[in-house]
Amino acid sequence: MKLHDQYFVTLSLLGILPLTYSKSVIEPCTSSDSCTSFLSYRLPFGSKLPEIAYRFQINISDILASNSLDHDLTQPSFWNQILFPRNSILKLPISCPCTNGIRQSLLTHYAVQPADSVASIADSYGGLVSADQIMAVNGVNASNPLATGESLVIPLPCACFNNSNYGAATVYMSYVVQAGESLSSLAKVYGTTVSNLESVNGLGEPHVHPGDILAIPLPACSSANLNWHNESLIVPNGSQVLTANNCIKCKCGPTILNLQCSASGLLASCSRLQCKGSNLFIGDVQQTHTVHGCNVSTCVYRGHFGRKIFSSLVNSTQVQCTGKYRSHPANPYLTLCPASAPSQSPYSAYNGPMGSIGTNNNPASREVAFKSGTNRKLLGEISCSCLVLLEITIIFVLFFYT
Repeated sequence: MKLHDQYFVTLSLLGILPLTYSKSVIEPCTSSDSCTSFLSYRLPFGSKLPEIAYRFQINISDILASNSLDHDLTQPSFWNQILFPRNSILKLPISCPCTNGIRQSLLTHYAVQPADSVASIADSYGGLVSADQIMAVNGVNASNPLATGESLVIPLPCACFNNSNYGAATVYMSYVVQAGESLSSLAKVYGTTVSNLESVNGLGEPHVHPGDILAIPLPACSSANLNWHNESLIVPNGSQVLTANNCIKCKCGPTILNLQCSASGLLASCSRLQCKGSNLFIGDVQQTHTVHGCNVSTCVYRGHFGRKIFSSLVNSTQVQCTGKYRSHPANPYLTLCPASAPSQSPYSAYNGPMGSIGTNNNPASREVAFKSGTNRKLLGEISCSCLVLLEITIIFVLFFYT
């Protein structure tokens, strides 16, 4: 069924909210399945990474991966030093189940603090939920006011639409319209069309207003045709995801909608990352010159079951070799030294289609981070240099002479 033939309603039409309230698309559903959806979260005030993760009950590693942020920042010592300023935009992954006949996430909870009001709680979620929605879901009213310590359910918008947009793999993101934005400007930012946004959101006219919540279709990479064992992934363009117990990192795009999976390099306990019968690890590509052109061998991820990771060696030919390289971040057999501090501030902004995030303008915080990184660098050089040189020499000999 095409998108424009599907049945759409808005909160105001259902009578849940008065007609003067902002609109939000609702996807009717009957099944018990769920999908991965995204929230476009515009921070109403400066927040640190753990605060955002706690606010939405999302893993920090998932936030970093969804926004293609450097995984060096997964070190806990950095988490409380990074301040995302007000109006930063983050993509937040959430599970989107079928609840009471519609797609809606009710998995986020908020513990009421002494100075809270329903309005202030709603404001902290950046327009993704209204005070009236929080009151309705939790039965808050004049005779049943907020109580300090009470746990509130925060209803958040989401959409699945079968993870498809006219037959193409798609992940849907709930986006709060800002003042000055239009369907035309949003279509340009997210690589879609005005007519597609109208169709997805069931709009009768090409007009939106500040506070409206749109479902934005994000082109995605899917594992549907990759012959994976016991696993299915769909990753929006420009994002990545950790899988196989955080041993494997799969990214999508940004230019080619094909999943590219490699060893994450985050854990030392990962095993079975090497393709059988070769010296290649998952994500490695080896090219060999021949009289007829170039033979290409690729170690490909094939899914996982528990802690068992599947892989296979894929061989192909091409006209010309482009060089021999390895795409995974670190050989699993290498001893990993403490990470060296980057040459620039670890808070440098991330600029992409989602906006600028991760900027810290506090000189004191940057100085602390620089000193901490310098200490780690010195320790790494003292403790690991000799061992790593020996290991690299051994691997060089094995790789090129066997």
